[in-house]
Amino acid sequence: MNTAKSAPAPSALLLAGIAMASPLALNAFIPAMPDVAQSLDQQISTIQLTFTLYLLTLAVGQLLCGPLSDYFGRRPVLLAGLGLHLLGSLLGATADDISQLISGRVLQALGGSAGMVLVRTILLDLYGREGAANRMGYVVMSIAISQAIAPALGGYINLWFSWQSIFYLSLLISTLIWLTTLLHLPETCAQKTETFGLIPVLRQYQQILRSPSYLGYTLSTTFIACAFYLFVGSMPYIVVDQMDGTSADFGNWFLTVSLAFMLGSFISTRISASLRIDNMVRLGNGCSLLGAALLLTFSLLDYWQYATLFLPMALLTFGRGMSQPNAQLAAISSSSGAAGTASCLMGFIQLITGAAVAQSIPFLIDTSVVLLITFIFIAPVLSWLSHQFAITRTKSP
Repeated sequence: MNTAKSAPAPSALLLAGIAMASPLALNAFIPAMPDVAQSLDQQISTIQLTFTLYLLTLAVGQLLCGPLSDYFGRRPVLLAGLGLHLLGSLLGATADDISQLISGRVLQALGGSAGMVLVRTILLDLYGREGAANRMGYVVMSIAISQAIAPALGGYINLWFSWQSIFYLSLLISTLIWLTTLLHLPETCAQKTETFGLIPVLRQYQQILRSPSYLGYTLSTTFIACAFYLFVGSMPYIVVDQMDGTSADFGNWFLTVSLAFMLGSFISTRISASLRIDNMVRLGNGCSLLGAALLLTFSLLDYWQYATLFLPMALLTFGRGMSQPNAQLAAISSSSGAAGTASCLMGFIQLITGAAVAQSIPFLIDTSVVLLITFIFIAPVLSWLSHQFAITRTKSP
């Protein structure tokens, strides 16, 4: 029976809240990492695992949640995921050693991955592909807003109270979302699969990866994301340890980066109809490359100010906001497999690459900040080259 038709559809506010839980938890903690290193008497490389393993777990969770929800249903998998996120927040809030803190972050990410994946699936269940597109826009905008305010919010909470208080905030939010989901979210899966189809899904992934154009577009958006991960993962330490700033200073200036991404995404939706997808990707990558070049130039001139760090990065992420939606759409449309499977695989590649890049940050900071920023500059260059590769391998215009 199609339960989507026999029960009231969940509100857009609930679905947005479910999708926002994990991005909020990820980004609110980042400004506090230097203070956590001092509080727990740990090396930066160890504290960095709270960021790296979060991304890695999100990557793995995205691959698992789809097949699990097809077999067990959307509602039980989502409730279990939100429960794990809640438990992870509790572990983080009460952590007095690094092992418990890392365990809490992993559980937060594992549970949060269910929300990020299944909100889109639930919308497709309820409204179909065309009807879901309009409603998904509001969810995506909610996620973008949460990502914009989370670093500033986390920075001030850490400054005024403690880093543990950030987890208490996540605990409060995830508890409210779990209870609301329990009371108001019906099962939306019309027909569950009879077997847990992990092997067929892996075969689909293998088939998708055989497409050169898919790889080119996916790598293009992945490399731009790597520039972002390098910046967001390193800048709290640079602001606090090398510029004598606070977590709130990082959060305030990071707003320019987040808002630039939102602006780029908004402009992309307004002008993409009049420009071809590849032209939009070129335009976005060009802005990103210019921002990275300015950032590297100021660094080579040893001109270290908040404005010379964050404003060029804002230009880079503005370009990312313009190129990423179009590169992702081109990748999915050029794949030979199911669109949903191609989308999940792209998210996995981006996150697992980001996790590897993020864990290199302590080494790069210890070696040279200029070297780190050089790698930020290289990322959009590789993105540009990957896009050119994709164009040459695309059969249709």
